[in-house]
Amino acid sequence: MEWLWTSKDLVAAMAGRPIGNLPEGISGISIDSRSVSAGDAFFAIKGDRVDGHDFAGVAVANGAGLVVVAEGKLPALGRVSAPMIVVDDVLAALGRLGVAARARSHAQIIAVTGSVGKTTTKEMLRTLLAPSGEVHAAVASFNNHWGVPLTLARMPVSARYGVFEVGMNHPGEIRPLVAMVRPHVAIITTVAPAHLGNFANVEEIAIAKAEIFEGIEPGGAGLINRDNDQYFLLDNAARAAGVSRIFSFGQHVQADFRMEDYEGGPDGSAYTLVNGYARYNVTIGAPGLHIAENSVAALAAVSLCGADLGAAIDALGVLQAVKGRGQRHRLVKDGYAFTLIDESYNANPASMRAAVAVLSTARTQGAGRRIAVLGDMLEMGVHSDSVHADLAGPVLAAGITHVWLSGPAMVNLRDALPETVEVVYREKTEELAAYAVEAVQPGDVVMVKSSLGIGFGKIVAALLDKFPPVADTQADF
Repeated sequence: MEWLWTSKDLVAAMAGRPIGNLPEGISGISIDSRSVSAGDAFFAIKGDRVDGHDFAGVAVANGAGLVVVAEGKLPALGRVSAPMIVVDDVLAALGRLGVAARARSHAQIIAVTGSVGKTTTKEMLRTLLAPSGEVHAAVASFNNHWGVPLTLARMPVSARYGVFEVGMNHPGEIRPLVAMVRPHVAIITTVAPAHLGNFANVEEIAIAKAEIFEGIEPGGAGLINRDNDQYFLLDNAARAAGVSRIFSFGQHVQADFRMEDYEGGPDGSAYTLVNGYARYNVTIGAPGLHIAENSVAALAAVSLCGADLGAAIDALGVLQAVKGRGQRHRLVKDGYAFTLIDESYNANPASMRAAVAVLSTARTQGAGRRIAVLGDMLEMGVHSDSVHADLAGPVLAAGITHVWLSGPAMVNLRDALPETVEVVYREKTEELAAYAVEAVQPGDVVMVKSSLGIGFGKIVAALLDKFPPVADTQADF
């Protein structure tokens, strides 16, 4: 069997102390006792809310082949008889293992950051690189101080490409993460007013995002959105970090990878990709200008990695949006269908505008309505009232006449919308979920969007639980 890690290499990489009869190797790594697979190593990480050491016994019962625990917690684990690797600090040891995984890898590594589009671009790259070889990428939005080293540590030696999402809420958070990842290509999708509560202005956000350039491998490339207002700041930061190969993408006439002749529709979009003298016809199976913009960055990264660009373009044609980020469901109420667009994973002013724009082109049926179900954007700080009120502009420009709102900050949008818009407001997410289940009608398109902490996933879940999906043989009307 080909192990992800041999136990010998695990001990060496983490500077650990083995206890018991360790297995020859492990097949995977888990930090959640509920999802451990047989033969995994369980890392007992102490988080903000729970301590993994409290669940080591559950992990072993669920099949963990060994557990990685902290020296200071060892006395409390007397009843756990499984093989162990004892370390000074479990999260720090996971970081060392991630560094070792990167050191042994021969893969082309891509790192993605940005205020909007990180996970979408990461998932695109997973799909677009697959025709060219084995791709390793995080299963979810693992982009923080534990998610990045965990994703690195899970990277098999056989991977030909590695795609890593790198996030931040404060200055200085990207720097140590990109030092682990050491990408050959680093992408900044865009810079927008996200996490404004932790920054004085958008320029400070751009400076923090630019930390990604500091970790680029010698001879590697930086990819910057040429359409973004912070382009020159980011370009200068990349040069200051010693990056010699800097490329741009977008619709700007001077972009190195340029999108021309964009045509958007309710079910997808098309454009021409221009790179130098080369021109490629591109179609995407998911709608939205923002999706198309992210695809230009992804295709640019494919090209810079030397992967098969033609196969990547073909793969875009069947691309589907992912859960919480534009995934669509056709559901049945009273014998007829309506559409649910799930954008519930996260939100900031830029992604809100993009989601509302997608809703404006969505295809209703019969007397169906386009309904924006919007919740608070978190981490806006002193700007919260104004950025929520300012959403009235995009809503009106998109021609949306039905808006369902929840959350204390969304009061500002409620009060900013004119009487021509039918507004429903509920203080609590659960109340709005109950309303949505009763009020949705056949032919509607319902788009649900909020920051993750607001819990609008409950609204999506309520609709999915109440209404069955359209059967393959069932007509919409």
